Amino acid sequence: MTALEIAVQDPAGAENARAGGADRVELCSALGATGGLTPTLASVEATVATGVEVHALVRTRPGGFVYTAGEIAVMAADIVHLVSAGAAGVVVGALHDDGSIDRGATAVLIAAARQSGDVQVTFHRALDAAADPVDALRVLGGLGVDRVLTSGGARTAYEGRAVLSALVAADTGVQVMAGGGVRPGDIGALVALGVDAVHLSAKALVDDPGSSGPGGGSAAGLETTDPALVAAARRALR
Repeated sequence: MTALEIAVQDPAGAENARAGGADRVELCSALGATGGLTPTLASVEATVATGVEVHALVRTRPGGFVYTAGEIAVMAADIVHLVSAGAAGVVVGALHDDGSIDRGATAVLIAAARQSGDVQVTFHRALDAAADPVDALRVLGGLGVDRVLTSGGARTAYEGRAVLSALVAADTGVQVMAGGGVRPGDIGALVALGVDAVHLSAKALVDDPGSSGPGGGSAAGLETTDPALVAAARRALR
């Protein structure tokens, strides 16, 4: 059965995802503002305590996916701590400036994850910036990545169906998880491609109970995981 992964930012979101029928969550911080950054250790521990399977995003900054050796070293150290905090998987990605997979950096991140046991590794939407996603998928299979998260390089996974289909057809042994602007109504078409999982944030905005002031950012509201959207996604998978 196609798995359902929900991107969440806190334990409350994980509770909502679990209640709606998610198989696992990707935990990150600053999702809407940045596309997601590494969560805190305390948030990982508290999210693991909800009982849902937690995969932690590892990304030190917003922007592109070409990293310095120093940035990779920090992310590798983060991975060790995140796994120790209970993460069952990590979500990583690194490219060269020509759009090819940074094999050396990716291998370092995988090694950091696997030194603590059978930890799953997902290569995130850096794949959508790859010059040749099918070739990149083959490289990632050789490196030992378990799955990729991708919209097929398009604005949404639904719009990227042709590339997603090619990734599935490549039959590399790497799971293909469709994500990026996914709505419950899109899920049937994505499942028909043969993807192994679908990924969505299922988020809603709620009023901020306090003023952000001049130093709190410009968010119009607080993002929360909507259990009704998660449940709708679960029904679409059935």
